[in-house]
Amino acid sequence: MTKLVLIDGSSYLYRAFHALPPLSNAAGEPTGALFGVVNMLRGHLKEAPEHMAFVLDASGPTFRDALFPAYKAQRPPMPDELRAQVAPMMEIVAALGIPILRVPGVEADDVIGTLAVLGAAQGMAVVVSTSDKDMAQLVRPGVVLVNTMSGSRLDSDAAVLAKFGVRAEQIIDYLALMGDAVDNIPGVPKCGPKTAAKWLAEYHTLDGVIANADKIGGKIGESLREALPRLPLNRDLTTIKTDVVLEQGPAELALRARDVEALRGLYARYGFNQALKELDGDAASSIAAPAKLPSTSGRGFVAPLPTTATPIDPGLSAAGEYACVLTPAQLDAWVAQLHAADAFAIDTETDSLDPLQANLVGISLSVTPGKACYIPLAHDSPGAPAQLPREVVLQTLRPLLSDPDKHKIGQHGKYDLHVLARHGVALQGYADDTMLESFVLEAGIARHDMDTLAQRHLGYTTVKYDAVTGKGAKKIPFAQVSVDDATRYAAEDADITLRLHRVLGAKLAAEPALQTVYRQIEMPLVPVLARVEDNGVLIDIEVLRKQSAELSRRMLAAQQRATELAGRSFNLDSPKQLGALLFDELKLPALVKTPGGAPSTNEEALEAIADQHELPRIILEYRGLAKLRSTYTDKLPEMVNPHTGRVHTSYHQAGAATGRLSSSDPNLQNIPIRSEDGRRIRTAFIAPPGRQLVACDYSQIELRIMAHLSEDPALVRAFEQGADIHRATAAEVFGKPIGEVSANERRAAKAINFGLIYGMGAFGLARQLGIGRGEAQDYIALYFSRYPGVRDYMERTRALARDRGYVETVFGRRLTLEYIHSRNAAQRAGAERAAINAPMQGTAADIIKRAMVAVDGWLAGHRTQALMILQVHDELVFEVDADFVPELLHSVPALMTSAAQLKVPLVVDSGVGENWDQAH
Repeated sequence: MTKLVLIDGSSYLYRAFHALPPLSNAAGEPTGALFGVVNMLRGHLKEAPEHMAFVLDASGPTFRDALFPAYKAQRPPMPDELRAQVAPMMEIVAALGIPILRVPGVEADDVIGTLAVLGAAQGMAVVVSTSDKDMAQLVRPGVVLVNTMSGSRLDSDAAVLAKFGVRAEQIIDYLALMGDAVDNIPGVPKCGPKTAAKWLAEYHTLDGVIANADKIGGKIGESLREALPRLPLNRDLTTIKTDVVLEQGPAELALRARDVEALRGLYARYGFNQALKELDGDAASSIAAPAKLPSTSGRGFVAPLPTTATPIDPGLSAAGEYACVLTPAQLDAWVAQLHAADAFAIDTETDSLDPLQANLVGISLSVTPGKACYIPLAHDSPGAPAQLPREVVLQTLRPLLSDPDKHKIGQHGKYDLHVLARHGVALQGYADDTMLESFVLEAGIARHDMDTLAQRHLGYTTVKYDAVTGKGAKKIPFAQVSVDDATRYAAEDADITLRLHRVLGAKLAAEPALQTVYRQIEMPLVPVLARVEDNGVLIDIEVLRKQSAELSRRMLAAQQRATELAGRSFNLDSPKQLGALLFDELKLPALVKTPGGAPSTNEEALEAIADQHELPRIILEYRGLAKLRSTYTDKLPEMVNPHTGRVHTSYHQAGAATGRLSSSDPNLQNIPIRSEDGRRIRTAFIAPPGRQLVACDYSQIELRIMAHLSEDPALVRAFEQGADIHRATAAEVFGKPIGEVSANERRAAKAINFGLIYGMGAFGLARQLGIGRGEAQDYIALYFSRYPGVRDYMERTRALARDRGYVETVFGRRLTLEYIHSRNAAQRAGAERAAINAPMQGTAADIIKRAMVAVDGWLAGHRTQALMILQVHDELVFEVDADFVPELLHSVPALMTSAAQLKVPLVVDSGVGENWDQAH
């Protein structure tokens, strides 16, 4: 089969420029980007393709600029060092005999997309060589994406799904939802890859997501609804054209003969010695391999990186003095420095992302900015030097690590606490965490990882993990990374952590309220969360298996019934087949349409016609059962830790801007409890023999915080009297005695109570209650007439947010409102809604965090009798000896209610059972 290789020249030129150090030739001309591109081209040519093209963006505007004038508007001009390398790159490409394509009015992506589709249609094996994720939309039979810099390969829909969480045909919609900061395409705020993939898994297409936007809750749902008007344009901008009119088709892109003399002169000028040897017939060196850094064995320090075009690992850049500790004398010297210091930064390197199963590969330490060491413990790469025994190193460091008076500094140090504990070292004195310092200072900033923080606060580009381990199929475990490369990477982690702490700590010190949040809430919580994660929760795998089997039987029954109703077999998971059946064959009314006007088969559409035919109801039942099985009953047993027999979730402190904890692997906070099938999943979370589960849950905490913040007399009075707050609200709104409130009136009052604190308007309330918008507006007006303090609080808060650009919790946590002054009315309205809700959600988060710290302190004297095993929203779950349950029920709720002093009482509801469902 004829092979066609399409090179995304623009992508590789910039990628090589930013990935490689600032190399230069003997004359001082920059060569870094040129070196990377040439090596990539030589790699492709080694595979002897018959057809090839090097595609670049043409100068001038494209059709996307006409669609969206701000498209790529924020991009800075090409750096002079890069611009100087474009002309020689074109000379080398031409001398290699590779056709060069530049088509005005479109981008290189569109040219590549058109050629890829044409080539595959003509029976060619098309390889698209790019580092651009947008190109994944081109993957199909006959079209493969390769990234020669990372070694990754996308050759099927399954490969795309594994990498991005969506199919190739969904990539356009995936990009439209996320937006693209590089191209200045604004997506849905806070919608990252996981959220976009989740929505598309549920609703299949962008049109499906748009049609179901009202069903997506929380802040992200608000963001989605605000972004709806621009999403169709986003889709147009992210769609690669495959119908560009070209002067040359795939068959006309045959490789020409190389101009050997021209290449010899160019390679010699730019110092590409390996390429020059290859040109002169040295087949053994046909591809320039990255050279290793100078060995650290016996010297302790890594030599400076070369500044000429010597091939080196991409991404490795000069830093401080980084020592590799390989001898007892070197270790003793560093221990002496640690003893003399008031504080030091520490980081661990392991062989797993799961801290409860990870094995220690090395430890890095830093006492002074610009100096750090790495102690390799388990590197087994070829030629690896002899390393100090792990137990010897840990025994030597243990007195320092377990000394509570010796302050340690880390970045996401909870992971390191777990790893060291797994190796018998109880880290004490963990005093500062740069991730949490950043989070408290800038909760509205999406990323608090070390690489991002180093760039933002230090102007420093760190060595990336993938630069030393590789990517994709070529990725190696960290234990197989050479000790030299590992030293540069790992020691830098400790060094940058220390440097960041110096900067972020000073910023916190200048903000007393934020410093209090950091010192009294976030930092004390780190070891508490580590203990909760380590405790884990016991699950009954057999119960889950039975539930999976039952769900499967019910899914099969639903499939069979659907087939009977349809009169033929069809794919229940195919919206296209379902739409044809419901609306073309059965002639059911299409009451819900996609934005494009086509009949929708989403949940809302099926609910709308479920009373007209049994089939839509069966499809809804099938979908609900399938989601429960795939997400929970099948998956949870696979996540049991083989060493403990328990499920151990990971809690994230620096996730939600409000301070709310989130969890993952597994996410135990999203187990559904509104349906009987969902609640049954909690029955699989059990207590071991002789123990019970106890759940302690704050009652209506956000409404109580609203009463505290608004100081509305009627609302405060209702909570002080211990009234059913929703019934009390209904009595106020509808002007009748509390005993005469109907169930529907209470339901309406509940929707108003919770809806208003989340910024719900008349439209949303009307949809939720199934009433007219005018009637819903009347309900809201009545509410504010009876609770004027709530209205006044909302108005004050909006004004304060506009004035300061942020709001605060009761405890001083600051919540920045990025769009409070936006010219976009939808964005501005969303920020104002956030200004109302964030202080309540943030205060609730602060309260339960304070409670966890207090409860953990009390549990310190009862570790053998009770464990805190879960935190879910406003609830804490404990595993308790049966005879200790009364004492825990006496002490824990009291500690939780004393975590804050509000103008209304905090109330904690408690339950006990053999499983979580019984206790909840």
